[in-house]
Amino acid sequence: MNSQPRLIFVDDEADLRDMVADYMQRENWSVRTAACGKSLDMLLAREDADLIVLDINMPGEGGLSLLRRIRDRSTTPVVMLTAASNIADKIAGLDMGADDYMTKPFDLRELKTRIKAVLRRRPPVSAAMPGDDRGTQTIRHIQPFGKLFVDLNARSLIHADGMSEPVTAMEFDLLQVFLQNPDRVLTRDRLLDLAHNRDNDPFDRSIDVRIARIRKKIEHNPAKPQALKTVRGAGYIFTPPKRTE
Repeated sequence: MNSQPRLIFVDDEADLRDMVADYMQRENWSVRTAACGKSLDMLLAREDADLIVLDINMPGEGGLSLLRRIRDRSTTPVVMLTAASNIADKIAGLDMGADDYMTKPFDLRELKTRIKAVLRRRPPVSAAMPGDDRGTQTIRHIQPFGKLFVDLNARSLIHADGMSEPVTAMEFDLLQVFLQNPDRVLTRDRLLDLAHNRDNDPFDRSIDVRIARIRKKIEHNPAKPQALKTVRGAGYIFTPPKRTE
């Protein structure tokens, strides 16, 4: 079995595709390239990917539309490529479920490092759900978070009936940090340090975007959050449900 991570790099610039493919293959990665959404669809029809690097600005179907389609059917990690000055694209990509982003032009070594970091956070391909005695999960590994449950072993978000709720790697990292710090106010900077290990990332608004996405999944009423609250001027706090003995 091929143990190399399977990477697909999607960009309409042929020279950039060739450069990234040559570099990553020299680093012993399995790399396929696509020039557009149709090419990506054909590659995925033949074989899944472990991670997709996706340019936002492409002729025809753009990267954000492709990301939306990817997220409709899978949680495959996606790293977006954006123009350095376009903050709106970064927000849109993160809001749709991108795991990370890189700005053009980029250093190939940094791209490799970002990809490796995202893959380390990738949830397992399959995981046991509550009530499924084929797995090794136990109740202490499953903790309530709003109306859903977090399975720490499987790195997944699940409903009470055992059905999974799609969650990206970075969203799960935030869930895990809040579970580790219940009833404690965490600033955006602290969340970036604990969840993303991005000491030099000034784009702290990404935290707000991801928390908004998490609230849509775990809150009964995202407009009036009860589990994941905003502390005005300070940050966010996770309030776990009260235990009944």
